[in-house]
Amino acid sequence: MGKLVIVASGKGGTGKTTFSSQVGTILSTMGHMTVLVDADAGFRNLDIALGLESNVVYDYSDYITKNADIDEVLIKSPGYENLYFVAAPQSAATTDFDPGRTEQFWNTLKSRFEYVIADAPAGMGDGFRFAADYADEAVIVSLAESTSLRDADRVIEAFEDNGIEDIRLVLNRIRPELIGKKVLMNIDDCIDVLSIPILGIVPDDSAVAECAAAGCAISPSETGAARAFFNIAQRMAGENVPMMDFDTSKKSIWSRVRKTFKKSQ
Repeated sequence: MGKLVIVASGKGGTGKTTFSSQVGTILSTMGHMTVLVDADAGFRNLDIALGLESNVVYDYSDYITKNADIDEVLIKSPGYENLYFVAAPQSAATTDFDPGRTEQFWNTLKSRFEYVIADAPAGMGDGFRFAADYADEAVIVSLAESTSLRDADRVIEAFEDNGIEDIRLVLNRIRPELIGKKVLMNIDDCIDVLSIPILGIVPDDSAVAECAAAGCAISPSETGAARAFFNIAQRMAGENVPMMDFDTSKKSIWSRVRKTFKKSQ
C-alpha cells in the first residue's frame, strides 16, 4: 500500500505545483511508481507543468461520479516509465462528491502506486479538504517571508487537527543575499516559527520557472534548484541526505551559504 502525500501552502505563489511536478518526476526516475494528482478543482495547472495538458480527457470527478474507471482517469507520462497523472476537473465542486467514492479513489491510487502526490490548492478550501482528509503525510511549501509562514502555520494546525503527524517543511526560492539584507527571514527563524522538521531548502532559480512553463523535467545535475529537488526526493524515499546549514549568525552570510550549497548539493 502506498501513501498519499499532500503538498500544501498557506498562500499562493510559493512554487507548490513546480515542487510537486519536479519531485514527483524525480521519484519516478528513482524507480518508484508515482502518480501526481492535481487537487485544485477549477484552477488546474499541474497538467501544464508536466506537459500533459493535451492528454487530458477524463479527470478524477469522472471516476468519483462513475463516468470513467481508474485506468481511463490515469494519464501515463510518455517520457517516464513510472510516472502517471490525474487531472482536476475544470468546474466540478469537490463538496458535491460522495465521501465514500472519494475515499475509494484515493485508496485505489494507493493500492497501485508507491507515492500518490496531491498538489493541493493554496489555503484550506474545499480542494484542500478533498486531499487532506485522506492524506498520510504532508509537505508545506513556504517562502522565507512572515506572511507566507504565518499562513503556513494555519495549514499545519489543520493537518494536526486531521491527525496527520508527518508534516515537513520546504523553504522555496531562497536568495541568500536577501537573507543577508534581512529582506527574507533566515532559515533558523523560519523553522522556529513553524516548529516542524525541514525537508529541504530550494534556491531561487529562473531555470525552474522556464522548465515548468515548458512542461519539462529538470535534470538533477543542471541547476542548484534541480539538485535541491533531487535531494528532497531522496529524503522522501528514506535516504539520508545531508541538509544545508544556513547559519546566519556568521558575519559573511553570502560566502557561508554559497559554500554550504556547493558542499551539500
